[in-house]
Amino acid sequence: MTLAAGDAGAGPLLVGWARLAVAAPCLLATAALFRARPLVAPARGDGLALAAAGAAMAAYQVCYFTAVTLAGVAVTALLAICSAPLMIALLAALWLGERLTRAVGVSLGLAVLGTALLVIGSRGPGEAAGHSGLGAVLALGAGLSYAVYAVGTKRLLARAAPLPLAAATFTLAALLITPVLLAVPSVRRPLAEAWPLLVYLGVGPTALAYILFTAGLRRVPATTAGVVSLLEPLTATTLGVMVFGESLGPAGMAGAALLLAALLLLTRAGLALTRAG
Repeated sequence: MTLAAGDAGAGPLLVGWARLAVAAPCLLATAALFRARPLVAPARGDGLALAAAGAAMAAYQVCYFTAVTLAGVAVTALLAICSAPLMIALLAALWLGERLTRAVGVSLGLAVLGTALLVIGSRGPGEAAGHSGLGAVLALGAGLSYAVYAVGTKRLLARAAPLPLAAATFTLAALLITPVLLAVPSVRRPLAEAWPLLVYLGVGPTALAYILFTAGLRRVPATTAGVVSLLEPLTATTLGVMVFGESLGPAGMAGAALLLAALLLLTRAGLALTRAG
């Protein structure tokens, strides 16, 4: 996103649309190539869950990238990324009957606190202070959208393979978000100049990443997947330090340590559960 915006002036919403528009046909073609089966013996409510997951993925792009323009990157990342695992835990308990174990609860707390420190520490308190209430609301909407996507997908994975499920949700999301792009002025030049980066973002960090996420989500509770996904800002911060020369700061380093501690605690709890089973 940083490179696309700097080189061609590609706006956040254009990047969000391009991710879906590139990922959807890639996922559909891969599912057809491997002859992946769609839903097996669909249950009542699966259609609604699929529609909710696709709409949530589209809503995430709109809410998150619009919030960036209104409240800034730091506030948006802080509210959206930190709120998503909490909302996943709540929705998973309500819709999937998942029980929040002590280890997962402690990991969730450590991970959310670590992410907050990481976002604030890497940008500074001044930059993290937002100026738009609407932007903050949209950032929270992005967190809720991601939670709905994760929980809806988790429900469907009992009867669907990860690949065709990801293909279906991203195709629906791409169709839903395309009309929104019409409201963005001057998209031809950024598309023409940044298309290699946009294709990369659609194929690698989107299509491939969500295949892996969906496959992992099939094997772990939705709440656990939400906590582990908080490694995303840690990865982004590490790349920012290595590639763009950004600074982490003491608070950011403490946040990174808390995130790693949360992941270690989750891993140990998972291994203990495996041995017990």
